[in-house]
Amino acid sequence: MSLSNRPFLPNAFSVRTLAPALAVAAAIALTPVSALAETAKPVATISIDGRGEVSTAPDMAVVTTRVVTMAEEAPEALSGNTEAISKVIAEIKSAGVEAKDIQTSGFSIFPRYDRSDNNQAPKIIGYEVANGVTIKIRDLAKLGGILNTVVENGANSIGGISFQVSDPDEKLDEARKLAVANAKARAQLYAQAAGVELGRILSISEGGASIPRPLFAGREMMMKADAAPVPVEAGENTLSANVSITWEIDQDT
Repeated sequence: MSLSNRPFLPNAFSVRTLAPALAVAAAIALTPVSALAETAKPVATISIDGRGEVSTAPDMAVVTTRVVTMAEEAPEALSGNTEAISKVIAEIKSAGVEAKDIQTSGFSIFPRYDRSDNNQAPKIIGYEVANGVTIKIRDLAKLGGILNTVVENGANSIGGISFQVSDPDEKLDEARKLAVANAKARAQLYAQAAGVELGRILSISEGGASIPRPLFAGREMMMKADAAPVPVEAGENTLSANVSITWEIDQDT
C-alpha cells in the first residue's frame, strides 16, 4: 500500500468555507453604524402648559351647625344636648332636607375648669357637650330660612358654609377644552416667533382639575336664638383645568 505525498491540511476546507461568511458578517456588523447614527438624531420638541377656567353659579350649599350644651354634671349636659340636637335634626328634615344629606359630625364631651386660682390645681366646675350635623342644601332658596330654623331650635354654633356645584363634570370638560386651546395658542405663538412650525403631538397629560369651595363663614360663629334673618349670596365658583402638551417641531419649512 502506498501513501500519498500530499500533505494533510485538516483546516484548509474550513478556512476556505468560513471566509465568505466572515466577510458577510463583517459587512452586516458595519451596516447598522450609519443607521444608528441617523436614529440617534435628536428630535426638537416644544412643551407648553395650558389652563382653562369656567365660572358657574353654585347650586348647593354645605353647612355645619352644632349644639353646645353646658351643665354641672356630664349626664345632664349630654341629656340636654341630645334633646336639642334631635330637635335641630327634626326641623332640618321638616325644611325639606333629605336624610341622606344630613350627617352627624364633631361630637365631643369634656370638663370645664376653674383656673382662677394659680395656687391650686384647676377645679372641674362643669361639663360641655358639643354635637353637630353637616347638611347639604340642594335648594339655595331655602338656605337662609334653614339657618334661621336651626338657630331658633337650639343650634348655637355654625362652623361655615361652602357653596358647591353638585355636578361639575360638564363644566370641567369645558375647562379642559379651554386648557388645550390655551396650550395650542401659546405653542403656535412660540413656534412663529422662533421661525418653525408645530409638528405632531407627542404627549398630552392633565395637570389636574380644581373645584374651589369658597366659604361664606370661614370661622366658627356662636349664634343667638333671636338672630335676624340671614342674607345669603352664593356668587360664582370658578372651575379650572390644567394640561401639558408636547409637540414635535418641524424645522424643514
